[in-house]
Amino acid sequence: MSAGSLLPVSLISAATLAYEVLLMRLFSIIQWHHFAYMIISIALLGFGASGTFIALARRPLVKRYPVAFAASAALFGITAVTSFAGAERLPFNALEIVWNPRQLGWLAASYALLILPFFFGATCIGLAFSRHPGQIGRVYAFDLVGAGIGALGAVGLLFLVFPAAALRFVAALGFAAAALAATGMARHRRLAAGSLALAAVVIAVWLPPSWTDPGPHMSQYKGLRMALEVPNARVVAERSSPLGLLTVVESPTVPFRYAPGLSLANTQEPPPQLAVFTDGDSITAITAYDGDPTTVAYLERTTAALPYRILERPRVLILGAGGGEQVLLALRAGADTVDAVEVNPQMIDLALNQFSVFVGGIFSRPNVHLHLAEARTFAATTGERYDLIQMPLLDSFSAAAAGVQSMHENYTYSVEALRDYLSVLRPDGVVAITRWLRVPPRDILKLFATAAAALEADGVAAPGRHLALIRSWNTATLLVAKSTFTAEDVAAIRGFAAENFFDISWVPDISASDVNRYNQFDQEYLYEGAVALLGPERADFIERYKFDIAPATDNRPYFFDFFRWRALPELLALRTQGGAAMLDWGYLILVTALAQAVILSAVLILLPLWLRRRALGRAVHRLRFGLYFLALGLAFLFIEIAFIQRFVLFLGHPLYAVAVVLAGFLAFAGLGSALAARWMAAAGRGSPVRGIALAVVVIAFLAVTYLLALPAIFERLLAVPDAAKIAIALLLIAPLAVFMGMPFPLGLGHVGARSEEFIPGAWGINGCASVLSAILAALLAMHIGFTGVVTIATILYLVAPALLAGSWDRYDQQTSPGLSGSEPLSLPPRDAGDHYHARHAAQPLRHPPDSPAASAGGCA
Repeated sequence: MSAGSLLPVSLISAATLAYEVLLMRLFSIIQWHHFAYMIISIALLGFGASGTFIALARRPLVKRYPVAFAASAALFGITAVTSFAGAERLPFNALEIVWNPRQLGWLAASYALLILPFFFGATCIGLAFSRHPGQIGRVYAFDLVGAGIGALGAVGLLFLVFPAAALRFVAALGFAAAALAATGMARHRRLAAGSLALAAVVIAVWLPPSWTDPGPHMSQYKGLRMALEVPNARVVAERSSPLGLLTVVESPTVPFRYAPGLSLANTQEPPPQLAVFTDGDSITAITAYDGDPTTVAYLERTTAALPYRILERPRVLILGAGGGEQVLLALRAGADTVDAVEVNPQMIDLALNQFSVFVGGIFSRPNVHLHLAEARTFAATTGERYDLIQMPLLDSFSAAAAGVQSMHENYTYSVEALRDYLSVLRPDGVVAITRWLRVPPRDILKLFATAAAALEADGVAAPGRHLALIRSWNTATLLVAKSTFTAEDVAAIRGFAAENFFDISWVPDISASDVNRYNQFDQEYLYEGAVALLGPERADFIERYKFDIAPATDNRPYFFDFFRWRALPELLALRTQGGAAMLDWGYLILVTALAQAVILSAVLILLPLWLRRRALGRAVHRLRFGLYFLALGLAFLFIEIAFIQRFVLFLGHPLYAVAVVLAGFLAFAGLGSALAARWMAAAGRGSPVRGIALAVVVIAFLAVTYLLALPAIFERLLAVPDAAKIAIALLLIAPLAVFMGMPFPLGLGHVGARSEEFIPGAWGINGCASVLSAILAALLAMHIGFTGVVTIATILYLVAPALLAGSWDRYDQQTSPGLSGSEPLSLPPRDAGDHYHARHAAQPLRHPPDSPAASAGGCA
């Protein structure tokens, strides 16, 4: 078998993994970020369904291998475009999913459409392993190389082209794989290959943009869609990268007037503005500026201007430069020097080039320095000291109100992050954070609790004397001071609030008579919450509050997760009176997706295997082995998803973390699978159960080590370049992933040696667990943190060997030469039923080519 004959395997593997990463980007635009974990589950479901299909129809498929491979690859190319085009056009509204049963049907329809490309891509790979049982090592190597290139290459491709063009390119890879496979057809070789190549060109070049452009089909509740409904509103610029799709909108008929927290006492009209939407939602404004500071005097009447009343000519650090609004405020307020940090290079390009004249060249001034960096990373690594760290409001009110950010890992507002910010302040410095105001409050109280916890962690005995909180009718600004606020500071805060009709919710020595004067609530929630959070009843108040306002940490960095199950019945009962706006939809959507995944995985994976249950052996053996592969499927994905979430902090963006962690686990777990037989012979003395037991002990040791060491490692290495971070991440993943790649093939070899009929059942249960654990791990992380998720995974790994131990193992040592240590263990070939992130295959069992064992696979 030549390398050329395996090139289609690499191409389709790269296309499948690239398609998964690309779908995460596309659904962040169409819907919101939390759909990333649903995409992982959908991909696993497609691979699992493919494995069932191959297990049931292996002989005719392998007999017609070139035709079957080419047809599956071509169907991948077709469905990669058409499935997405169909899914984005479904009338699915995530915000109705809990109280409108029809939305459950549309969500199921999305699943049904989107699993098709993964099903066909996985079928290609599974057929390759089944067709060449004696060349598993070579097939496996091409599969791994392709998958790794696809995972990382998708991120690089998104720097070069828009997501719609990237989608067509990935589809073209499927047709290219089909064309190469078609050359193996004895008849009509040239015609088939030429037709498929032509189809690839059509998909890549001439496909109508409307088929793959997510813009027109973006959720109607996103800010961009609403803005474009205004007459004569138009898009004047677009930039795309893995960090987001930036859309600049001009509205001459109804001009943008974006000034969050603007006082009702303001009488000045803002200058013309352009709105910049990130992924159609998070908004920042590019404000016209002619160099005259009086034209932006209105900015001094926003809550974000509060710190400038107590600081003179401060050195300012702005974490989130956006369109430059806070830079204008700093310059207007007389800042000495301004360091503005922006994570998206496309936003910097807009500010420095295309719209530099429009903004008056503020980013080119000698006292303004624009930095390309992630906010937390810059604050943790800068050698400068600042009087003010300003954290502006960059997300939209609609996203905040809908709770769609609840699944987004956010390391900006954690206890550890605030400690980093405080550490780079000068002695009298202040951190200023502005957030949207929702009633009943969630964001602000959680932020207040997080700030109090950060101050206490730094040894502050009375954190209340370091905090000040004011609110307008729609925003609130929290000041966190390194030193206690003086009487002069408090007087300045009170004066600023009175001038602008802002309400004071907390300052040192505040009383109940000072609050709720201008923008009146039925109940002064913020003041009462601040008093409780600074008092001895803090823990009880957090526990009793209807929303989760416990301080966010790097272990649980879900600052926007406020959901509590016990409040759900009351909020649903109030939905007709506005209660629906209080729900955190992101969490509920993921729970619904988990329920859908349970049903679909049972129907597509477990049901076909259940129908063949009589062939799988005795019930007691089915139970023990089923629990073993269930435990592995859960444990592997738990650790993988936890690492994706944990590495967001280190790598700076969720998409980077997904691509790098998937590629790392894919390659190194596959290497561990290839080394499993040698490990069993050397460490396990020929016993697969002993080899598994020793491997899981190493996994447990490494997992616990990482839990303790990763925070310190990340802190020391945050300043290194991105390329070095990727290399470091892969090196950190490697030892753990290698050993995580061993338990599945060793266990599958153990099962296959007793009865070939067990293998499809083992694969199916493992695949089902993989589908569910992708979403379940994210949900668990929100409740118990990454540490809890990894701990559960470690326990599952440690328990798993006991399910295989017993009399069968002793019997095998006496009777099975393949397990006695006299010769190395031969492992079954992998097919699409395995966990697709780690292509776990080593050497084939010595079974006839047409036996069920020849098409087995599973998750590490």
